[in-house]
Amino acid sequence: MRGGTVQINWHDAKPVLTLDFHSSTGLLATGGNDHDIKLWTIADGGLQKKAPTVTYKNSLCYHSSAVNILRFSPSGGYLASGADGGDLLIWRQHSADDGPSWKVLKTLSFHRKDVLDLQWSADGNFLISGSIDNSCIIWDVTKGSVQQILDGHLHYVQGVAWDPLGKFVASLSSDRTCRIYSNKSQAKVKGLEKLNYICQHVISKSEPQKQDDTKTQLPKNYLFHDDTLTSFFRRLAWSPDGSFLLVPAGIYKLSPSSETLNTAYVFSRKDLSRPAVQLRGASGPVVAVRFCPIIFSLRGSNSATFFKLPYRVVFAVATLNSLYVYDTESSAPIAILAGLHYAAITDIAWSSDARYLALSSRDGFCTLLEFENDELGSPVSFSDKKQAIEENPISGGTKTEVAEMEIDNSLEHRVMDQRADVKSDDVKQTRTASPCTADTAKPTKKRITPIAIID
Repeated sequence: MRGGTVQINWHDAKPVLTLDFHSSTGLLATGGNDHDIKLWTIADGGLQKKAPTVTYKNSLCYHSSAVNILRFSPSGGYLASGADGGDLLIWRQHSADDGPSWKVLKTLSFHRKDVLDLQWSADGNFLISGSIDNSCIIWDVTKGSVQQILDGHLHYVQGVAWDPLGKFVASLSSDRTCRIYSNKSQAKVKGLEKLNYICQHVISKSEPQKQDDTKTQLPKNYLFHDDTLTSFFRRLAWSPDGSFLLVPAGIYKLSPSSETLNTAYVFSRKDLSRPAVQLRGASGPVVAVRFCPIIFSLRGSNSATFFKLPYRVVFAVATLNSLYVYDTESSAPIAILAGLHYAAITDIAWSSDARYLALSSRDGFCTLLEFENDELGSPVSFSDKKQAIEENPISGGTKTEVAEMEIDNSLEHRVMDQRADVKSDDVKQTRTASPCTADTAKPTKKRITPIAIID
């Protein structure tokens, strides 16, 4: 792995809030506080094994406020972008003599306030958006109309995710709840099934635990940060095979009197009512997670992991100031990078071939990492993925299991110093930016218990 923070003028030195890779061309799209979407081409380091280089291609100018989120459709033919003030645009790719261009196809109008996150359905016909108007909206992209409004949250919706198998959508809010909705399709209208997502789980607090030496029950604790978290984003994600959901902004306490620590929670598809695994050891609040779109074969290096899959899933977890890369065959992160940015990380993106991993930050810069051939492993076919969905992808039962898999400070410091082969001259920063804060939150009362913990 090589790369680092790319020292170019991304968005006129203003915060970069979101980014995504085009599935077929490899273009990198970024959005920020300058109101524009910018497209970039990436060239690898070549035989000299230098850091990848980024070249400006063109800008998409239509938004009149900060662009908080953008995502290409699964086919790559469309781009959805959400901004302050409730703006939500669908861009369409057009062929031209001088290369492909992008033009606004539709404006989706209903959100009353800033759109913070969005996600396409696997077939590209629908998308879900989350806003600080406390609602999620499912859109019919073809018609450009509202399909369904999910208004159960009591505060800002800062993250949304669509199950790649189409059965669930999930949302995460500063009201300290994660909501899981299940599709209960209604009768067909003109031969088409109408989506109808019903809230199935509201996840907020842990169930009380009994101390080993007494019959005293420990108090119920919230599982997620409140509105004082210094980020407007809590970007959650489903694994590409749909076997589990990864949720950021988690917190936990080792005892009632101990300090609050940070984590991300893993939910098994077989039981979405409570987290199955904690990813402990984060240096700060987790604000975004993103899965590598490629599934890899097992390496046989660790049989003690809690993920019982016939292949390896790789994913990135970003805190406000660091990046952890995990795979489902290892208990500890396979890479840790920190000190890359002077301000909060805002988004993560993987290229479709798993060659590049990119981060955006409020300091006005982006980090780009390049993986060498087969560095992450050998890809596997989709048939292997389908087999795992039929079984529980995460081990564990109803009893809480605590695994001693702590990420010690010496490991993190060692990786930070080496930058995981990141060139030191590519990791310099020159600007800072202030993070955002939200307002008060009113939690709901769902009680759950994690059943496995990864330190």
